[in-house]
Formats: sequence, structure tokens, C-alpha cells
Amino acid sequence: MAFSIVMTGASRGIGRVAAERILERAADAHLVVAGRESTTAKVAAELSAGGRAVSHVAVDLGSMASVREAAAEIGRRLDGGELPPLRGFVGNAGIQHTDALTESADGFEATFAVNVLANHLFLRLLEGRLTAPARVVITVSDTHFGDFRHNLGMVPAPVWQAPEALARTGAFPKPNSTAAGRTAYSTSKLAAIYLVHEYARRLPEGIEVIAYNPGFVPGTDLARNADAVSRFAMRRLLPAMTVTPLATDLASAGRNLGDVVTGAIAAPSGSYVDRDHVAPSSQESYDPAREAELWDVAERLTAVESLDR
Repeated sequence: MAFSIVMTGASRGIGRVAAERILERAADAHLVVAGRESTTAKVAAELSAGGRAVSHVAVDLGSMASVREAAAEIGRRLDGGELPPLRGFVGNAGIQHTDALTESADGFEATFAVNVLANHLFLRLLEGRLTAPARVVITVSDTHFGDFRHNLGMVPAPVWQAPEALARTGAFPKPNSTAAGRTAYSTSKLAAIYLVHEYARRLPEGIEVIAYNPGFVPGTDLARNADAVSRFAMRRLLPAMTVTPLATDLASAGRNLGDVVTGAIAAPSGSYVDRDHVAPSSQESYDPAREAELWDVAERLTAVESLDR
């Protein structure tokens, strides 16, 4: 029976590979790619080759108003029968900036806005439309461990603070530095894991939520806002590390994400999938008090409680 999966971050990198994998493994899936109009329309057309069911919806994940509009549009298509029942949401889009001063359209720190708040709002708006059995997958990062083995010395460890502070610019020392931008990134991925744990407690029975870590994947566009030297290293030098256990090649990371989404990689709700298997996330990532506090702040900042759901 046909069903829909909504996916952000499907236009490039591991997301593009994952989208292909989902359509390959789930022949009945209608994939809705959500992203900027300038790219997702083209991606949807390419993915639909051979008669596969793919459509797109425009969204700017840096704008909470745009996320609301996209969710409402998906709802209209579901209600009108244009889309089959919704059984999946993939929050794969992510951003990393070279400072901790960049603001989103709503005045939030941009990394936190896209990597945490946009996923939260999108999922909360679509939650009531998910039909069990359903699976939600949020792409996270092993940078949240904060040690050399996971970060290779390239990304500082997360620095947890009150969520209200993390949502605003200037939360970290030397906020105009690349180090602060990367700290904002690792901290946002820790926050995403906290929310996955909270979703697992709150989502209805039959709706699973998984945190997926692709590992260090050189060659993606995540560092597109970095300096020229860093971009060159990511695209030309560091891909050689994929022959070691320290990194994952783009194709494998994308296939693994697709397999998590389709259930080919089994994982209980609330779990952390490290590449292709369930594993513990960092010790710091298990903190019910932080999870509950972050949930409350994310609800308030995205005005979920004021929406007619």
C-alpha cells in the first residue's frame, strides 16, 4: 500500500544517496523532498525518473514561518488525496557556520535554528498526520562525543548551556571565530539527540524515532561556509580517510541512512544508529532533565502550543 515520506536535505550529499536508496527499497513510497525551491524542484524531477513517486515542497528551514507553510501544504495534499498516508519524516538537513553570530530569519542563532528548531517544528506539525507504523529519523553527528576519536580534533566538544542561551547568537567564547561556529554545530547535534529521546517518550505507539549518525563523511557540502583551505581539505584531501575506520564514504553513509528510514537497519525507538548499527551515544547525551528542559524551550520558541493542531 502506498505511503508518503517527507525528507529534508535530499538535494545533495548523503541525503541525495539516501533518497535514491529509499525509492529503491520502498517501491510503494511517495517521497516528498522539502527544501529551497531553487534546488528541490530539480531534484524531485531527477528522482522521479522511471516513474517513481516523488514530489517537492518549498521550505526555508531557517524560517519558522516557512516551516509552518510547508507543513500546511503537506497537510493539504494529504487531505486532498494527492499524497498517500504519511508514514515517515526524515530530518536530514543541517548547517554549520564559521561563527556563532549568524542569525536566522527569526533572530535565532542560525545553526540551532536549522539543526534543532526547524526539525522540532516540522515534526510537531506533522506528528498528528503520521500513520502507524511510521518512522522518524533525525540525522545527528558523532561530534557530540567531543573527543578526538570521534571529532579527529577538527570540531570542539559541545558546550551545553540553558537552551534559551543556545538559541541566541554569541553563546560561546569568541563568537566570531570558526571554533565557536563548530562548537555551535556539535552542541546542536547533542540537542537533537536529547529531543530524539524526548520524542520517543511522547510520540504515539507505533511511531518510532531514531537518531542516525553517518560518521565523519568527507566530501559533503557541510563545510560550504568554511574558509577556502578547509573546503579544499574536505573535498580533496580528507576523502582519503574513508579507507580507514575513522571516516565513512559518502555513498555508504547515504545508503545507511536510507536503510534506517526503510527499516532495513532495525533500531528501537529512541535509539542511536552509528553508521549501520545501534550503539550508545555519548554519556552526556542521556540526561532526562536536559531533555525535558529543551523540549519546553523548543515548544515555546517555535510557538507549538499556540498552533491549532
